[in-house]
Amino acid sequence: MSQSKKLLARNFPTAVQDVRNAAKPGLYAGPDSSYDLAFADTNFLLHDELRPVRMQLELLKPELVQREEGIESTIVMFGSARILPADVAQEHLAQAQALPDGAEREQALRVAQRHVDMSRYYEEARAFAAMVTRHSAQLDTPIYVVTGGGPGIMEAGNRGAFEVGGKSLGLNIVLPHEQEPNPYITPKLCFQFHYFALRKMHFLMRSVALVCFPGGFGTLDELFETLTLIQTGKCRKRPILLFGREFWTRLIDLDLLVETGMISPGDVHLFRYVETAQEAWDVLRNEYGLAQTAAESPSGW
Repeated sequence: MSQSKKLLARNFPTAVQDVRNAAKPGLYAGPDSSYDLAFADTNFLLHDELRPVRMQLELLKPELVQREEGIESTIVMFGSARILPADVAQEHLAQAQALPDGAEREQALRVAQRHVDMSRYYEEARAFAAMVTRHSAQLDTPIYVVTGGGPGIMEAGNRGAFEVGGKSLGLNIVLPHEQEPNPYITPKLCFQFHYFALRKMHFLMRSVALVCFPGGFGTLDELFETLTLIQTGKCRKRPILLFGREFWTRLIDLDLLVETGMISPGDVHLFRYVETAQEAWDVLRNEYGLAQTAAESPSGW
C-alpha cells in the first residue's frame, strides 16, 4: 500500500468485518448467550424497547438504497390489490358462464362481470406506468414508478414499467395474511416494511405526483393522508390524479364536506379526475412543463 493510501485508510474495521471476525467461543455459542454483537443480534433488536431503533432502520434502509441507485423523483401509484388484469377477468367470466343454471351461477356471473368492468383500471395503470417510464428515460432526472408492491393496481404499475425495460419500486408491508411482492419490481428496489407510517413517508419523500385508482381502506388511507399533508402545508403541493370520476364521486361526497364547512371550497382543487393513461400523462406533462419529444406519440404509448 502506498504512503498516500495509508493516510486515507480506515482507522477502524467496518461493522461487516467485525461480524465476520466475531466467531463465538464454544462456551458462549449457545442460545442463552449474550455474546453476539448488539447490531448483529436479532433477538436483541426485536425487544419492545428497541422500537425507536427499528423505526430508524426502516427509515434509513430504503433511503440509502434509493440514494445509491440514483432515485430522485417518483410517481406514486395507489389502488386496490383486488383489481384483475383484463385477460384474467375474462377467464373468470367464461368460467362463470360455464356453470349450470342456478343461484350459484348468477352470483358467480355478477362477481365475474364486476371484475371485468374494473379490469380497465388495471390496464390503464399498466399503460400509464409504461408511459411514465418510457418517457422519463429522456429526462435529465428520470421519474420512477413506485407502488405498494402487491397485486392488482400495484402489480399493474410495476408491470408497465417492467415491460418497457425500466426500473420501478415496490414498498411492500408485512400483513397477518400472506402478502408477497409482485414479480415485476426491480429486486434492488423492492422493500418490506413493518410500520405503515414509515412506508407512507417513503411514498411521498421523492414523489412528484400521486395517481390514485379505485381501492379500499388502504387506498383511502394513503390518499387522505396525502391530501391532509398538502392541505395543512406539511408537504409541498403536487398533482393528485384520481382515476375514474364515477367511482370517486359516488364514494366521497365532497359537496357535503363543503356545505357543512368541513373543508374549504378550494380544497376540492387539490386533485383532479382523469379517465385514461394518456389524459393523466398529459396533465403531468403540462404541470411540469415537459415538452413532447420526437420519440413520444400517442401510438407509441
